[in-house]
Amino acid sequence: MSDAAVSQFDEFFTDGARFESAVPQSGQQKKAKDKKVTALKIIVAVLGFFLLVEGLVYSLVIPCFSQPSVVYEGLSLASREAVSAKLAPLAGAPWSRFDTEKAVALLSSVSCIESVSVDKQFPDKVFVSVKERLPVAKTILSVNGRSKPVQIDENCVLFGMQADAAEQDNSIPLISGIPVDALQEGMRLPAKYRVLMEQIAAIRKLPQKYFAAISEIQVVPKEYGNYELALYPTQAKVRVLTDRSLTEDALKYMMVVLDVVNSIEPDVVEVDLRYDSLSYRCR
Repeated sequence: MSDAAVSQFDEFFTDGARFESAVPQSGQQKKAKDKKVTALKIIVAVLGFFLLVEGLVYSLVIPCFSQPSVVYEGLSLASREAVSAKLAPLAGAPWSRFDTEKAVALLSSVSCIESVSVDKQFPDKVFVSVKERLPVAKTILSVNGRSKPVQIDENCVLFGMQADAAEQDNSIPLISGIPVDALQEGMRLPAKYRVLMEQIAAIRKLPQKYFAAISEIQVVPKEYGNYELALYPTQAKVRVLTDRSLTEDALKYMMVVLDVVNSIEPDVVEVDLRYDSLSYRCR
């Protein structure tokens, strides 16, 4: 009887020892598992960091040191190819070393550009904003023995005719007789023609298309540097002589006179409206 009790007592302590040994083993496994999770988190964080750095390098750093993407705004008369050709000295320069001031100087030499601004936008964009000259008249000049159509803005600046639509626009009058020996990029007419260009610009802003009825405006030089005008209507083979005052009222008066004179004398070849008088000459 006593032996059995001793045996049961020993078994109780044996099972307790096993239980105690089992508890630390479970804690060790948990710690090991926690270490593995922590290590995995560290690896994921490190990989994520390197991926983030790589993304920043490819999206921000590399574009800064590559050739920029140029975006043009405001181009209508000038072609993008012609303007891009002016930036050829800056070709190959990365965005970080793209010289905006030099780009403005190069583009300002384009005759049809009145003003230009160049701005860099991180990481690889260059925006070129252009304000083109607005033509108020056109003329034909002899360049190297060849006739070349050019346009004139309100400030008397001559610039190339880049678009066929501008050449066919009958609201832009043709001016002849302007003394220009050689055409240069961005050259200006003498200051005395500034008033004429301003008058033409004012008439072109009116809703009536007066210049559609005039095929040519000829500048007739006079003594002491002055000049007069000779107008050629499109619907009549008549030359109309007038002074330097080219206004809406003057054009209306001219059209009324032409109707009256043609009804009286169909063979009229010249009408003189100078000096506040009216005279005409027949064939």
